[in-house]
Amino acid sequence: MQVDLPMIWAAIIGLGVFLYVVLDGFDLGIGLLFPFFTEEKSDRQVMLNTVAPVWDGNETFLVLGGAGLYGAFPVVYSTLLPANYLPLILMVIGLILRGAAFELRVKSKRTQALWDLAFISGSALAAFCQGVVLGSLLQGIRIVNGQFAGDPFGWLSAFSVFCGMGVLVTYATLGCGWLIYKTDGELQRKMRRLMLPLVSVLFAVVALVSLWTVLGLPAVAARWFGSGNLVWFMPVPVLVVACVFGIFRAVRRKHEAMPFLLTLAICFLGFTGLVISIWPNIVPPSLSIWDASSSHSSQAFTLVGTVIVLPVILVYNAMQYRVFRGKVRESDAGYH
Repeated sequence: MQVDLPMIWAAIIGLGVFLYVVLDGFDLGIGLLFPFFTEEKSDRQVMLNTVAPVWDGNETFLVLGGAGLYGAFPVVYSTLLPANYLPLILMVIGLILRGAAFELRVKSKRTQALWDLAFISGSALAAFCQGVVLGSLLQGIRIVNGQFAGDPFGWLSAFSVFCGMGVLVTYATLGCGWLIYKTDGELQRKMRRLMLPLVSVLFAVVALVSLWTVLGLPAVAARWFGSGNLVWFMPVPVLVVACVFGIFRAVRRKHEAMPFLLTLAICFLGFTGLVISIWPNIVPPSLSIWDASSSHSSQAFTLVGTVIVLPVILVYNAMQYRVFRGKVRESDAGYH
């Protein structure tokens, strides 16, 4: 019996994308929260110190997703990129700004405010562009004979811009939950006060995106409501509502890890909803994972290397979080 390699590779790339979103998401979210802390420079430094040991390792999964697409689904790589050249280039510029600010702001004195601005703008630009790409993927990309055949600005729509704003809110909520977990004292209290309005906006965004996709994209509506599928898929929105209520309760009871864990759960449920909406297509509306696959031998060859390297990456990242577990305080050494 032949192994369904496209299914295996779709799972690997899906894992890589999800891990990138949740791990680098709270990194970027910290940059989005910076504008709320303009007076206390020490608060900003503590916020950075919470992710200083892990932020660059978190981006490993972006490389995994991109390299996996190139090797296992080259048609996706050659259509998704031309359809989103500008937002993807801007995303990379944002990540460069964020990375440079991380390294240089701590060494600067007179220009630290400029590096803070670079950190904020880089985080916002990267997060917004990721949402725009997600929106363009959901609304569909025109492909003819395995090649992109749409408008170079086809990614720009009200829906994709709204998805970009939605990702900004999602990452800010992740960052807020992370800081509740990793800090204490007055900074933690500030984050608790921010968490409730952020979660409320996040819930509204999730509801609006879900409604927009169902009303505006007939294929998505047919997927959710056709052939009795809603009975099987209904736990996804129900669990999202439960997670939102759980975050409100956890914040009011001053739980430390639960707000972050439940926000991660909302991200997982949102990712699950995305997979349900487009499956079995990898690029809607018509390119399935089997149509987009490279040859069996190519996928088998690259899978051998992935089976060796992926566990090493996962173990390394897990060890990072274990070694640097615990609270981060102003008296800690900082990022150098």
